[in-house]
Amino acid sequence: MGISSFFFYQHVVCFFYVLKRCVMEISILNIIEETSVDGPGFRTAIYCAGCSHQCEGCHNPQSWNINHGTMMTVDEIMKTIVSDPFANVTFSGGDPMFQSEAFTELAKAIKTQTKKDIWCYTGFVFEALLTRPSCVELLRWIDVLVDGRFINAQRNTSLLFRGSENQRLINVQASLKQNKVVLWTPDIGIE
Repeated sequence: MGISSFFFYQHVVCFFYVLKRCVMEISILNIIEETSVDGPGFRTAIYCAGCSHQCEGCHNPQSWNINHGTMMTVDEIMKTIVSDPFANVTFSGGDPMFQSEAFTELAKAIKTQTKKDIWCYTGFVFEALLTRPSCVELLRWIDVLVDGRFINAQRNTSLLFRGSENQRLINVQASLKQNKVVLWTPDIGIE
């Protein structure tokens, strides 16, 4: 399914209170604390439900169906994130871009309430996301994007933080500023 139809899968629920405060919910498959495989250092990985890419060899096919997740508010997710002062955050899934508006609210909360960096995995390529305003808004809060579908024929287990050779580690903020893809490189502390 193409990027043009993925908004069909957006699943954002708002409840309006007397103060007209909108509470965003995200369909969450799992939250893994202190993982070290979804980006550098220890991380809190937010695995969402919902993905139409259905990549052959996907490591998380149970995440394809958005109904397999549990609806959680941004505030509920933030409680887990802030409970670990050392772990940074990774959005994965599924594909967070299918719930981009709610993930934007989560990313804003992370960036305004903590000093954590945010990595995001998506099956879409960066250039395609730039054509969707709600995805661009999410990108404004992301530090590193791992983009591209997993391609089983290009699987390479020696790659850093990705599964197939077509996937890129993108420094999102530098890419947005320079109006071109700037790849992320690990800071290994050697001068």
